[in-house]
Amino acid sequence: MGGSDHRCEWRDRAEGLEAELGQARGELAAMGEKLTGVVATLEKLQRHVFGKRSEKIPRVGDELRDAGVEIDPALTLQRRRENAEKKRQLVPRQIEHKVPDDRKNCPKCGGQEFSALGPGKLTELYEFLPGIIERQVHVQEKLRCKCGETILTADPPARVYDKARFGPAFMAQVVVSKCADAIPLYRQAKAFKRAGVPIGPSTFGDLFHGAADIVSPLFKRLLEILVENQIVLADETTLRVQEKKKTRTAWLWDFLARDENGKQLIAYVFSRTRSGETPERVLGNTVGKLLVDGYAGYNKVTVPGGRERAGCMAHVRRKLFDALSAAPESARKGMDFIIDLYKVERIAMDDGVYGTPAHLKMRRDHSEPTMIEFKQWLEREQPKHLPRGPMGEAIHYALAQWDALSLFLTDAGLPIDNNLSENALRIVALGRKNFLFVGHDAAGENLAGLYSLVATCEANGVNPVAYLTDVLLRVQTHPASRIDELLPHNWTPPTPPRAEPSA
Repeated sequence: MGGSDHRCEWRDRAEGLEAELGQARGELAAMGEKLTGVVATLEKLQRHVFGKRSEKIPRVGDELRDAGVEIDPALTLQRRRENAEKKRQLVPRQIEHKVPDDRKNCPKCGGQEFSALGPGKLTELYEFLPGIIERQVHVQEKLRCKCGETILTADPPARVYDKARFGPAFMAQVVVSKCADAIPLYRQAKAFKRAGVPIGPSTFGDLFHGAADIVSPLFKRLLEILVENQIVLADETTLRVQEKKKTRTAWLWDFLARDENGKQLIAYVFSRTRSGETPERVLGNTVGKLLVDGYAGYNKVTVPGGRERAGCMAHVRRKLFDALSAAPESARKGMDFIIDLYKVERIAMDDGVYGTPAHLKMRRDHSEPTMIEFKQWLEREQPKHLPRGPMGEAIHYALAQWDALSLFLTDAGLPIDNNLSENALRIVALGRKNFLFVGHDAAGENLAGLYSLVATCEANGVNPVAYLTDVLLRVQTHPASRIDELLPHNWTPPTPPRAEPSA
C-alpha cells in the first residue's frame, strides 16, 4: 500500500516536472524568436545609421544590370542629347581675352606685328553671379487736362495683394526655396541680409502663408482632378507641429496620378492623425485602383464598391533584404523572384511599350508564371522560419498582401511598386530635418498646398519660380470656370511683350 502511494507520488512529481519543462521550452522558444527579431531590428538600424552604401539595399537598376539586363543605349543617348540641349538654352556671355602688348614680341624673328589667327581659342566656364535683388521705386505719371477739370494717373505696378512691398517673383522664390530646396525661412532671411536686404523671418512667414492663401484654389482643384483618375498612388509620413513647450506628431499624405496625357499630378494633404479618415475624405466614393503599402488606414477606401487595393513589390523586397542576415539563402531566393518581375518592366520600358496592351501581354506571359512560382515557394518556406523572425515576417507580409501584389497582372498602367509616391515624400523628410516643425495646423495645410504645386511643376519640367510668379497675379482675376488652365501641368508661360520698333 505504502509502495503504491510512493509510486503515485513520484509519477505525479515526474508529470509536474515534465509539464514545467514543456512550459520552459515554450518560453525559451518564444524568447529565442523574440531575440531573433531584436537582433534583426538592431542590424537594420545599424545598417541604416552606420552602414556603408554597399551594405544598404541595392537599387533595382543595379541588380538588373548584374542580371544582364542593360539599359537601352538609345535611351542613354537621348538623355545626353536632352542635357546638351538644356545647356544650349543657357545663352552664353562672350568675354574677350586680348594678348597684352608686352607679350607681342616674337622670340624667333623679334617682330612685334601680329595678325589674328582664326576665331580664337574657346574655353567654356560656368560662373556663379549673385542674384539681383532690385529695390524699385515706381513713379506713376500724373497728367492734367488744359481745362483743369480732368486728372489722369498712370496704372500702378501689379501687386500680389494690396499694399504689398514685395513682388510676385520675390514671393515665388521664397516659396520654392522652402518647398523644393527645403531651406527654412530663417535661413533665407540670413541669405537676403547678406545680399543687402534685411528682412526678418516673420516677414518671410507672412509672404509664404500669404502666397498659399492666394493660390489655394489651385491646389484644391489639383486634388479634385487627381482623385478622379483610375489609378492613384498614396503614402504618408510624419510632420511635427509646434505646441506649448513641445511639439506633437501630425501627418502629411501624398497622392499621385497621371492625367490622360501622361502628365504627373502630385498632391499633399495635411492631417492631425494617421487614421483612415484622411484617405476616406480625399478619395471619397471614387473608384479605380489604389496602390499603397500594407497600412490598414487605407482599408476604408479599398472596400467592395470602392477602390481595388494594389500592393507594393518594393516593400516585399525590403523585408526580404532585412532578413538576409538571418536567412541568407532564402531571402536571396525571394529577392531573385522579384528581380525577375522587374526585368519584364525594364524590357517594356526600353522597348517603348510600357503601359500598353503589349506590356500587359508581357506581364501575363512572363510575370504571371513567376508570381505563381513565387507564391508556391513562399508557402513551402513559411514553416521553416520563426513567425516573428525577419524571414517569417517577410513571408507573412507577402502572403497576406498577395491579392494586392498580383493586381498589376491585370492592368498595364498599374506600377509594380509604390516608389513614385515614396520618392515624392523625400522632400518632406528633408524639410523635416531642416525646419523641424510647422507652427500650427493651418501652416501645415499651407505647406501641403504649396508642396503640391511646386512638386507637380518639377514633375512636369515646369520652372516653379516662373509658374508661381505668373499665377500669383493671374489667379485673382482668372475666370473660375477656366481655372484648370492655371494648374502646373496645363500652364503656358505668358507671352513676353513685343518690343516697339525704334523710330
